Amino acid sequence: MTSPSPSSLIRVGRVAGSFGVKGEVRITAFTEKSAALLEYGKLLREDGTTGLTIVSGRAQKGAIVAFVKEVATKEEADALRGLALYVPRQAFPEPDEDEFYLADLIGLRVISPDGEALGQVKAVRDFGAGDILEIQPPSGASWQVAFTVGNVPTVRIAAGEIVVNRPAEVSERDP
Repeated sequence: MTSPSPSSLIRVGRVAGSFGVKGEVRITAFTEKSAALLEYGKLLREDGTTGLTIVSGRAQKGAIVAFVKEVATKEEADALRGLALYVPRQAFPEPDEDEFYLADLIGLRVISPDGEALGQVKAVRDFGAGDILEIQPPSGASWQVAFTVGNVPTVRIAAGEIVVNRPAEVSERDP
């Protein structure tokens, strides 16, 4: 069995360290409901190899606390602090008709409200104040825009594109 390609992986959590003294691992969840991590069982590393295999666990405010196959001691759990954990995109249920996953935006064409090609979505980032789209134009440096209704009024997943109101500072630096 081959590992999923890194481009098909979605980051769902990060090891925060140990919990207690019996080898439990605390994992910060990046999912809507932290308990969702318990359903995946196997959490992968960024390269697609197995990171942690959940044996049992429980949800805790924004995280889970779990016994995992790969950890037996508090010290082993602490050594994994910071490990990013992923699941394959296909492990997620299909979204409802008018919904989408942020990961589905990556690679979409970006156009202006007038239909001008602006590039494509390179990444979706969250530094704590909300989601930010990184846009890669056909040439030149990438630029970022907050993922708000005012900045991104239309998302058409089926058509493979989003409409973005390009910030003035980006327009000014581009000829």
